[in-house]
Amino acid sequence: MENTTYDSPTRFGYEILRDHVLPSILGNHEDDILYWAGKEVARKFPIFSVDELPVFFKEAGWGALHFEKSLKDEAFYTMKNDFGTNDQNRSFRLEAGFIAEQYQKLNGLLTECYGEMKDGLVQFQVKWDVKTKIEV
Repeated sequence: MENTTYDSPTRFGYEILRDHVLPSILGNHEDDILYWAGKEVARKFPIFSVDELPVFFKEAGWGALHFEKSLKDEAFYTMKNDFGTNDQNRSFRLEAGFIAEQYQKLNGLLTECYGEMKDGLVQFQVKWDVKTKIEV
């Protein structure tokens, strides 16, 4: 095996942590913990506009996030899923929690986000309650 030095973490290293280490540590609570962890990451790395979400995703190595459309109380995003062979098993709750918290901070309304794998894309639905204000 060749000795190679990397200036930043490799994709392989990231996938080992994300697809094998975290699920074995978190067990049945993986989805819930990752969602709340995503919300915490959003608090530590706030954005100033939802237009910054794709840039953050790219810099974080999470994937290419694309805004699809927005309605009165929801928004839709897709993300190209180009992660190895465990595509169907990967949880995208970290990313969903991050999106939910950023929207909640920006619009001041209780917000949730759901991610679902479909046709090789992760589809995120962001939904906020226009009747439930949150102090930001």
